Amino acid sequence: MTSTTPAATTTSPHPQAQRRILTVLVISQVLSGAGLAAGITVGALLAQDMLGSTGLAGVPSALFTAGSALAAVAVGRISHTRGRRPGLAAGYLTGAIGSAGIIAAAVTDNPVLLFISLFVYGAGSATNLQARYAGADLATPAHRGRAVSTVLVATTLGGVVGPNLASPTGDLAHALGIPHLAGPFLLAGAAYALAALVLAIWLRPDPLLLARILHTQQTAGTDTATAGSQPQKATQGRGPGVPLGALIMILTQLVMVAIMTMTPVHMHDHGHGTAASGLVIAIHVAAMYLPSPLTGWLVDRYGRLKVAAASGITLLAAGIAAAAAPGDSVALLALALALLGLGWNFGLVSGTAIITDAVPLASRATTQGMVDVSIAIAGAIGGLASGIVVAAASYPLLALAGGILALAVLPAIAATANSR
Repeated sequence: MTSTTPAATTTSPHPQAQRRILTVLVISQVLSGAGLAAGITVGALLAQDMLGSTGLAGVPSALFTAGSALAAVAVGRISHTRGRRPGLAAGYLTGAIGSAGIIAAAVTDNPVLLFISLFVYGAGSATNLQARYAGADLATPAHRGRAVSTVLVATTLGGVVGPNLASPTGDLAHALGIPHLAGPFLLAGAAYALAALVLAIWLRPDPLLLARILHTQQTAGTDTATAGSQPQKATQGRGPGVPLGALIMILTQLVMVAIMTMTPVHMHDHGHGTAASGLVIAIHVAAMYLPSPLTGWLVDRYGRLKVAAASGITLLAAGIAAAAAPGDSVALLALALALLGLGWNFGLVSGTAIITDAVPLASRATTQGMVDVSIAIAGAIGGLASGIVVAAASYPLLALAGGILALAVLPAIAATANSR
């Protein structure tokens, strides 16, 4: 495989703005990570409790990932026309509204309201992912992997804290007359609302709008010097393209969501409480985001394709580990979920860099939004299918099948590498 590292090594033309933008994004991601992880921890358990069926336990994951698909389109279009700030803020605010609806559904024991609210809640997940593109808008090609990773790693703190607050927030909810399992959505709603507020007030200048201004100025300058136009063309022509980047992220999302969704249910069936499943999910979320700085450096240093290939191999290892782990072993399940998160991280950072390399600024936000729609749909399929597979067969079979499916990225990467 050949490296796809861009040749450009110059710094951002607006370094102070880039630092400020990354700082604001980091703060918002810490908050949104707590909101995202809280719902992951108990969503399946809440549905199982309300519906009394393991086969339907994957419905929450399917619904909020389906909702994230619609939100990805909306956030992408708002960002395209008005900038990243209003797009991201609107997405997080919608996630907060969904959290409130889930709490209301739990209080009234209304499954229909639960499903609708889970769909709306998915906007927070979509926005959490879309924020990574905002970090890369002003970054040069040679530093895009690291810019994306800076935004992603910020999710770690909130993502680790959120699941471990499942039990305390459950106790708070009980004290307020709210069902125990709905407690983490109190945290999710507050966290998403605060993330929206931070972005609405402080994400200035808007990274996408500023990038367009700088690009227009650079284009005007190169029009007066024919020789200067050649490097620009070379930079825009790099990268294996949108289809491969999308495929990498779609497969990693599908596999990750399917295995992750049913792990708390699998643990619950083996006698573990919400504290144990919260710990495992916290480790998983940490592995999804904490390695991001290293992953970004690897992507920039050794190329997008090599890291993407590592994603498929790591996800296979995760599937094997999850399938082999005894149901009563929290440690081995935590190891499997850590590998699952790491494989997802490899795929997301490398795939994001590939997409950003391939798409010009004029259509960047819209294309990125559509790619994230495909990712969200893949997650919805994985979440819905996971409950069906476990009910019909077993959790180990689901984990093993997911790991094998992840290897499908390898022939696609090899074909791309050979065609270059």
